[in-house]
Amino acid sequence: MDDLTTDLGAYLRARRDRLRPQDHGFETGRGRRVRGLRRQEVAELAGISADYYLRLEQGKDRRPSAQVLASLARTFGLDADGREHLFRLAGQVGPRPRTAVSPSSGTDGQGGDPGAVRGGAVDLTSMLSSWSTIPAYVVDRHHDLVAANDLGRMLLPAGCAPGANVLEEVVRRADRETDERHRAAWDRTVADMTAALRFHAEPGAPRLDELVERLASRSRTFRRVWEDHEARPLREGWAPVEVEPFGCVTFRWQTLEVSGGEHFLSSFSGPPGSAAAATVEYLRARHQVEVRLREDAILDAWRSVPVWSGGTESSRVWVP
Repeated sequence: MDDLTTDLGAYLRARRDRLRPQDHGFETGRGRRVRGLRRQEVAELAGISADYYLRLEQGKDRRPSAQVLASLARTFGLDADGREHLFRLAGQVGPRPRTAVSPSSGTDGQGGDPGAVRGGAVDLTSMLSSWSTIPAYVVDRHHDLVAANDLGRMLLPAGCAPGANVLEEVVRRADRETDERHRAAWDRTVADMTAALRFHAEPGAPRLDELVERLASRSRTFRRVWEDHEARPLREGWAPVEVEPFGCVTFRWQTLEVSGGEHFLSSFSGPPGSAAAATVEYLRARHQVEVRLREDAILDAWRSVPVWSGGTESSRVWVP
């Protein structure tokens, strides 16, 4: 709870700094020494005492009521995601339930086993392996890779195996980008994933602290979004992905919750006739070739193994 209330106070300060006095009928002048609204001004708008609001920002009040939180959400102009994040920081259930995808429904229209996903990495891998038409992978609430299907592995940054952090890999890829247009797109992806990290991760978790320290030292975009307390889930959007031999291709991505919010499944596609759709078809064809080559290699090795027949060594005879 100490971590939660500390984060609550920091979140309130960050949102207060973003409010403009003139938008709320307060005077602006040389005597104003704060970036946004003063604490007493926020308290007045929210209909609570200035002393009580101060206690909230300082983390001294551990249990603000739902009415107080709802009033603060209105004052700060929070959307549904912002309200949910505020309520969670205060240790309360948010005003709306999270939506979760059923494990039996795939984004490619293919059905799955209703009992296939129970939260384990093995079960998630089994589910993804049945999706052969779209690239997809699953991460946990810290963006650590849990599982990926064959096409998904072809889209992930090089060396991104289960256990690796996808956000870290995206930051490394963004750092290597020299094209300004593509760099801006990579930075948007970093910003979106950073906001999702704050929205989903457990405040004070050792894994979160480790990631924040490392990423803040490597990425100015991560540092800016994290310090601004941006918090929102990933749902859908467009992002660049480097695909050899084509370079950067812009894909439409969708992210859905699985296993009650512990894991998040992302799929990649493109409108018919787009470069992204053509790239997916290329990846499917390339994967089929690779599978066939592996099968042929295994078959050739099997054929070359000598067998004993009647006390003499002979070669295997293959009958199609």
